[in-house]
Amino acid sequence: MKIRFQTSTLTPLLIGLLLMGCTTTSTSPGLVDINRSQFFLISQAELVKAGREAYQTVKNEAREAGTLNQDPVMLARLTRILDEMIPYTAHFRPDAVNWNWEVNLIQDDTINAWVMPGGKIMFYSGLIEQLSLNDDEIAAIMGHEMAHELREHARERISQAQVGSVGLSVVGQLTGVQGGVLDLADAVMNVGILLPFSRVHEVEADRIGIELAARSGYDPAAAIGIWERMAKLSQGGAPPEFLSTHPSYDSRISDLTRYSARLQPIYQQALAERKAN
Repeated sequence: MKIRFQTSTLTPLLIGLLLMGCTTTSTSPGLVDINRSQFFLISQAELVKAGREAYQTVKNEAREAGTLNQDPVMLARLTRILDEMIPYTAHFRPDAVNWNWEVNLIQDDTINAWVMPGGKIMFYSGLIEQLSLNDDEIAAIMGHEMAHELREHARERISQAQVGSVGLSVVGQLTGVQGGVLDLADAVMNVGILLPFSRVHEVEADRIGIELAARSGYDPAAAIGIWERMAKLSQGGAPPEFLSTHPSYDSRISDLTRYSARLQPIYQQALAERKAN
């Protein structure tokens, strides 16, 4: 026996949901050609609130475990680099300068870093220590995480998930199978920490990240060496959590090589201005 869904009931609900959302580009393209239109359904304020709460939960758990901000020198280094980069977020979106950006450090051998909505960044000591990152390389990773938030990738992914979850909920009502309800707090935690970003999101974060670094006086080409070391680290085993499986190492390195060369003039200008001051 076949079960037939009444698409005349399902379609208007989904169309109505899509119409409530908005299609926009969250950032200016910068020098790295990022101008893809995005679909947002969840409000930014709602997501920032959930991100702040989820981030605080992670901090509390790390504090209780005795792993939060145990290396004051390393934390100061991260904070300094973030503070230097924040003013240049205005090149992509003026409002970002006034966000409550924050970075913390978890003492753990995991090679990882992530960002939650609201500009809440977390580094793991293993990322810095095992890869022996210099300041230019930290800036590339910091910029990458900042770029995910500037482009509101978490908001975009959760919006897409909500469209799917509402579709599932409608189907559940028609079939008697319940499910598809999206919990925003869980979604923020999953997108922020557990789930890798898509290929498109990673490319956008790579490019915007190195432009932020270059404008802040950090060599954008430093990102290339990070991914070369990541590739070696992953040989013969699973990739570090920090990595997405796509784009591939080769394509990522190729893209970073191309765009870091384009950004060298503004990097050299930033260096000259730093020396002058």
